[in-house]
Amino acid sequence: MSASKLQESGEVRIAHSLHTNEEEFVARRRETVFQSLQKLKIHCSKSEVPNIALLGSGGGQRAMVGLLGSLVQLDKAGLLDCILYLSGVSGSTWCMASLYQEPNWSTKLETVKDQIIKRLTGPKVSWGDAFAKLKKYYYEKEIFSLTDVWAVMAVTEYVKEIDKFTLTDQWNQLSKDPFPIYTAIDKHCKEEKEKGGDPWFEISPHEAGYSLTGAFVGTSSFGSQFHNGSKKKPQPETDMLYLQALCGSALADRDEIFKFLWEKIKGEAAFEDSVLPRVDNPKAPPAYKCYQVLTDLVDVNLAVLNGKDYFALEQSIRKTLKELSGSKSHLIFQAGKTNLATKFDVKKFTEGVCKDLSQPLCICISDLVLSICICMAQWIWGRHYNFLHKMTDETVPSTLLKSEKRDYEDAGLLLNSPYFSVLREERDIDLIISLDFSGGDPFKTVKETHKLCEELNIPFPEVNVPSEKAKKPKDFYVFKGKNAPTVIHIPLFNVVNCGDNIEAWRSNYGTFQGSYSAEMITDLMDVAGKNISNNREKLLEQIQAVTEQKRQLMTI
Repeated sequence: MSASKLQESGEVRIAHSLHTNEEEFVARRRETVFQSLQKLKIHCSKSEVPNIALLGSGGGQRAMVGLLGSLVQLDKAGLLDCILYLSGVSGSTWCMASLYQEPNWSTKLETVKDQIIKRLTGPKVSWGDAFAKLKKYYYEKEIFSLTDVWAVMAVTEYVKEIDKFTLTDQWNQLSKDPFPIYTAIDKHCKEEKEKGGDPWFEISPHEAGYSLTGAFVGTSSFGSQFHNGSKKKPQPETDMLYLQALCGSALADRDEIFKFLWEKIKGEAAFEDSVLPRVDNPKAPPAYKCYQVLTDLVDVNLAVLNGKDYFALEQSIRKTLKELSGSKSHLIFQAGKTNLATKFDVKKFTEGVCKDLSQPLCICISDLVLSICICMAQWIWGRHYNFLHKMTDETVPSTLLKSEKRDYEDAGLLLNSPYFSVLREERDIDLIISLDFSGGDPFKTVKETHKLCEELNIPFPEVNVPSEKAKKPKDFYVFKGKNAPTVIHIPLFNVVNCGDNIEAWRSNYGTFQGSYSAEMITDLMDVAGKNISNNREKLLEQIQAVTEQKRQLMTI
């Protein structure tokens, strides 16, 4: 059965090949690249056209704005139509989602750029709209996680909209732009690397799946329940707001995210109390006691996770629940009570607390808030049904076949650039242009990719950068290797566009901070754009070089 027929039938595709529709699109896009190369006086036959991928790293809104500024300058330099693939991690995917809302955005980028900036500097999404969206996620999705909360409470603060469209919606109007690839990672594979598996997960307009394993499902079916490769129970297709949260949920460390979400949840709870009718129960306990239990419950889970003392918090929860529910709480927790001879079962304890809070006397806590707090206590992000569940395919790592559900998260937690989405052999990439918007070492992504590629036997050039260059990088690096794609690496802040003020720029554009002002956006776009405009001739030189290299290989 063909790839496209498989997707239509809701079946899993196991193959090291491109989806039929991607193949067809690439053929059309290569014609655009060919015409662009002719205009740039880079002459070649159509078969010699190089496959060029542009990568945007993570970095929150810094990456979002930085990628936009870079693309604008690529367009002005006449180089945008040379790009075959556009792939992003985290904040770069926010930029991509905004761009691909507009059909054929690359043909009118200046106008699209102005629209995006106007939105980013405009009013925030209202609490009413945000809360309505959160409830929609909660009641319509079979699996609810902190990614849903992050989408509504965090991502909307930066992108200033609730994007209800889907990737397949976007594909229906896509014809003249680079092929988009959004990237995430499989959390379980990341944490159990020694057991095998493939953490690199990509989501394109046609299919979602494991880049290196070659296991995919139609994008509209990602999240549906599967058994032995066939769809068992459909779920709604992921919308673009959620997709941006799935790809961009690593803006800070766990403690910072927890603080951020908890403040938002308390605000949401207050909002809910003010707009929704409540059950009139004179015996209902004070709401703040219920919320204190939930706060302590999350802290207990964090303490257990970090190996810290949780005993005082546990006892405080037991005491408060007895005050709220009387003997019912005592009976619920008697079996789980800790002593020196038994190991504390934090999962059972968490479930028990939540069960107790759902009792009639504790109706001051809504099901939605309770569910959020359970997710926070157990730190559940990006949970979906596993479309590979119970398959019997020897080419797929066994670790991907066993579990009914999988958790997906920001790829920046493993590698802050989407190299492995374009290093698939079947995509046959000749040149990678890496735009690095990372907040730390500007060479970490390319160095780690080289190391991982060595371990996985994937062709990748040697990367030799003196450690002292990390603090004062230049604006343009080229890495080449035998039988490997050429890699151009461009750090956002460097000695060329920032002079001696690199650290000041990094400080002013932190990854986890409030939304940027109009002036900050303009300045950042200008800095990012200079990395392209200052190096136009070098970019042309490398495009010419890979074109000539491809010509030579084809004559052998």
